[in-house]
Amino acid sequence: MSISTPFIQRPAGTTLLTVAVALAGVVAYQFLPVSPIPQVEFPTISVQSSLPGASPETMASSVATPLERQFGRAGSRR
Repeated sequence: MSISTPFIQRPAGTTLLTVAVALAGVVAYQFLPVSPIPQVEFPTISVQSSLPGASPETMASSVATPLERQFGRAGSRR
């Protein structure tokens, strides 16, 4: 006798057992604990710079790009 023989011979019992297991799973799913998302504060850097009389291209190449490189290197050393 195979382990599946009683389930094949009694399809009504098999169906009821399947429904009971599925219902128990749905009820148990409702009681699973859910962890809240942790509160994370991301670091921000605020920098203001000025170069009176400079064009936007000069500001980008002479001021902003070196600052971005410097701040990018500082964060990667952790």
